[in-house]
Parts: sequence; structure tokens; C-alpha cells
Amino acid sequence: MIVKVCGVSSDADARAAIEAGANALGFNFWPRSPRYLSPEQAAAFVPALSGILKVGVFVDSPPEDVARVVRLAGLDVAQLHGSAAAPAGVTFWRAAAVQEPFDPTALADEGAQAYLLDAPAGSLHGGTGKTFDWSLIRAASRNIVVAGGLDASNVAHAISTARPWGVDACSKLESSPGAKDRAKVAAFVAAALAAAHSV
Repeated sequence: MIVKVCGVSSDADARAAIEAGANALGFNFWPRSPRYLSPEQAAAFVPALSGILKVGVFVDSPPEDVARVVRLAGLDVAQLHGSAAAPAGVTFWRAAAVQEPFDPTALADEGAQAYLLDAPAGSLHGGTGKTFDWSLIRAASRNIVVAGGLDASNVAHAISTARPWGVDACSKLESSPGAKDRAKVAAFVAAALAAAHSV
């Protein structure tokens, strides 16, 4: 299972998450995010990270900009929010909000490796710490990454309810926006991996 710590903005936080057992990290390239990481900042440390999936978060970005940052920062996946389009040759996840009524068959971008599903966040595009009803997505036939309000206290429930391909946590693992609390990160990863092995 993909266990992703998102909104990582420093080399120290990235390496702490890897040491905790996370197998994917997310880096936010949306300038309006409190977890924004410039492409140049990312290029200084992200390419040297090994053994994990490196995911870039993009909002309404032109495909040529996505492709440039993917190359510069050594990313494996582009996580696309809003109207962001996928450039040719780039593996991507499509982000979508879940609210009732929800139709899993609406996840129709066949080019996407996975769908990251989050609680509605309006103009923030995620990172609000809010959850959604995970039972709404259990029937989805696509690779699903559950996001929104996850931490050590609820990730096992999310996994047992939704049976996702992956889980993603961000704001609930922070001491302040963009700064990870290492104890919370470690607890989340341990709980997610334990739950994944039990389903």
C-alpha cells in the first residue's frame, strides 16, 4: 500500500518520514499553499531521496510547467488538482473531492494511474484536515488514494472502510503549516502499515 506523507517542505522532514517507513512523499508546488516549495528549493534535495515515490502537487498548472518541475525536482508522479493537465510521458494522479451523492464511475480519466480523493476544500484544494465518508468510495474500481484529515487515530478505519490503494496525510501531521511533527508522522505511518497488513 502507498503510505504518503504530503506537504513536505524540507530535507530533514523528508528523511524523517522515510525513516518512519513512508513509501511516498508529496511536495506542493502551488504558490498559494502554506506548504509551498519552489521548484528550485525542491531541486536542492528531492532528487537525492531514494527508495520512495516522489509526488509533486500541482493546481491549475499548464502541462509544460508540470513537465519542467517534474524534471527539475526528479519527481515520479504529478498529482493534478483543478484544471491541471498532464503532460505527455508523465505518470499522474488526478485529485477529486468527494461529497454526497458520489458516483465512483465519474472517475473517468483513463490516463491517471490513481485518483486522490479528498474532502471538499473549495479554493484550498486540500490540506484542510477534514475527512469524508469513506464508504462512498469503496465501490470505486480505480486505484484510490484516500486523503483528508488522516492521522494515526483514524487511518486504520479509513483503510478498513475504503480498501484503498494508498493513504495520504498532511495537515494532521504538522506542528505548523509545512513543518512536520515527527512523532505524528511516525505514528501515522505505523498505524497505516499495520492496517494494510490486516486487510
